[in-house]
Amino acid sequence: MAELDAETLRELRRAKTAQKLQEQAAQTQASSGMGSVARGEYIPTEPTLATGPVGPTVGTGPVGPTVGTGATTTVTATTATKAVTPGTVLSYINTSPAPFTATDGTKFYDEKSYKDYQDYISGKRAARQSAYDLLFEQFSSYGLGSLVEPIRNLITDPSVSPSEYVIRLRQTEAYKKRFAANASRIANGLAALSEADYLNYEDRYQRVMRNYGIPASYYEKGDLGVQKNFEKLIAGDVRDDELADRLSNAYDRVINANPEVSTALKSFYPGITNGDIVAYVLDPQNALTEIKRKVTAAEIGGAALQAGLNANLAGAESLAGYGISKAQAQQGYESIAQILPRGSQLASIYKQEPYTQTTAESEIFGTPGAAQAAEKRKKLTQLEQASFSGSAGTSGAIARDRAGAF
Repeated sequence: MAELDAETLRELRRAKTAQKLQEQAAQTQASSGMGSVARGEYIPTEPTLATGPVGPTVGTGPVGPTVGTGATTTVTATTATKAVTPGTVLSYINTSPAPFTATDGTKFYDEKSYKDYQDYISGKRAARQSAYDLLFEQFSSYGLGSLVEPIRNLITDPSVSPSEYVIRLRQTEAYKKRFAANASRIANGLAALSEADYLNYEDRYQRVMRNYGIPASYYEKGDLGVQKNFEKLIAGDVRDDELADRLSNAYDRVINANPEVSTALKSFYPGITNGDIVAYVLDPQNALTEIKRKVTAAEIGGAALQAGLNANLAGAESLAGYGISKAQAQQGYESIAQILPRGSQLASIYKQEPYTQTTAESEIFGTPGAAQAAEKRKKLTQLEQASFSGSAGTSGAIARDRAGAF
């Protein structure tokens, strides 16, 4: 009898040891968020232990185990049943409801594992809330807090890391609309601007336009603060100093210039208005160098008109291409206005090749053909001098004076 009792007690000790090890393993899984916890349910199970030969019956009572004899050994606990029968296994099956449920639905049988896990998920939620709050605060400082609100639900989504919040935000339609020029920049091979840099570009554009007296309607803000007229500038990577240069060409050199320049411009480019001029120079598709060349052509044409001469697009653009400035054009056309009438007259009188405005322009501005043009004028001067020198009744001094006029 004593031998049987010792065997039974050893069996019980092995079962108790196995149960304790299993509970420790389950607690470790719960704390690390692995195993059954990750599936939302924690139900501890016991390993099975093989029993020996037929032993006595052992039951638990109010004050501890009682030992008797029989073909079956049974251990009864409050929520578990352990049975030892010949040739079978010792098992532990928990059939009662889990008394602890975490806020994410995970169930626990022991309070410590439940508390550890609850603390863990509460800390994770707090971190997500903090990340959202920081993002909201940042965009609110731009006046764009409403852009962040659609991702508020991510706070309760443990599958999304706080580091992904900005990525998710930039995927929203509202964000894409507010920072639309970034998509164009990327398509053009440029880097997308940060939100702060994007807004800074808009502020600087607006300041330049205000300084040049551009109507506020041109840069008024629409839904979400979008300034549509700035999108092309940002997409084209136009700096604020370049914008100022463009506006200077539009206003200082054309719109506010003398009437002849404006007349030449509208003659060269029919139908253009002041609004068109501004729109043209603000469009990044039109290179600044091209804008300057066309404005200079208009200034050259204006100088010709101001001198009482003809102006044409091809000639003005050609001189602009040779680097003739507005001041040089004004000085040059004053000279041409003096020599052209007499040169044309002499060429006609002496049956020479016509002396035209283009001929005079070549000589005065030093463009290709300048040497030939100078030689032609020299020849006409010589013909005139020879004619007057041989004229009866005309003194040499008078002849020289008249010839010298050309």
